[in-house]
Amino acid sequence: MRDPKFPLQNQVALVTGGNSGIGEGIVRCMAEAGAAVGVNYVSHPEAAEKIVDEIKRAGGKAVALEADVSKEDQVKAMFAQLLEEFGTIDIMVNNAGLQRDAALLEMTLEEWNLVIDINLTGQFLCSREAAREFLRRGVRPEISCAIGKIICVSSVHQIIPWAGHANYAASKGGINMMMQSIAQELAPQKIRINSIAPGAIKTPINRAAWETPEAEAQLLKLIPYGRAGVPRDIGDAAVWLASDKSDYVNGTTLFVDGGMTLYPGFATGG
Repeated sequence: MRDPKFPLQNQVALVTGGNSGIGEGIVRCMAEAGAAVGVNYVSHPEAAEKIVDEIKRAGGKAVALEADVSKEDQVKAMFAQLLEEFGTIDIMVNNAGLQRDAALLEMTLEEWNLVIDINLTGQFLCSREAAREFLRRGVRPEISCAIGKIICVSSVHQIIPWAGHANYAASKGGINMMMQSIAQELAPQKIRINSIAPGAIKTPINRAAWETPEAEAQLLKLIPYGRAGVPRDIGDAAVWLASDKSDYVNGTTLFVDGGMTLYPGFATGG
């Protein structure tokens, strides 16, 4: 009987981009839920090591893993290191992402490719490696109903167009269709794949949108619930999607956005 306080006990999770922002929130929530966590980073190793140290001091298990998720050889090396440390993987959280914003007429091919490579190709590479390990290891019913779980961190911009951010929005729309396609493909093997689509979350990537009262007031016009999100909002959702509580949830996107996708401009008739 699993302890309900630790729904991910004896499981191993890997969180890409886990050393800051939403990724850090997911790492911390999964560690609190009992999982051993691989904290991926591509820069600022000191931030990843600080998180790992704090998890270990709290009695958990964690390891920092350097890799650029858009590079196949680095992804393979990261998985090899994770498996050497913890033996297997149960939960893959594809969170690493970035923005390189520009109007269409000024956007360079380099800016387009960088965002697609990190945000979309990185999720493909990590999902593939995780699925290979799930199938190699097989089901462990005493650990989880599913053979493995993959969570793709997307964005409300997988459905909301965003002028001046064509590369970012395209990457997030691509994540949605990739997620659904591989969920359909791997469901018979008892692999569950879902997405979380955050709305406005207070992280360094969008600090300008919320760090002053004036900026936050403008932002809140887009959020019917009346507050911006915090990384723990996404972390708590990720724990639920990774747990057996959501065992019948597969191939869906959970929007965690305070109602941003309700198109609040139409609340008074548009």
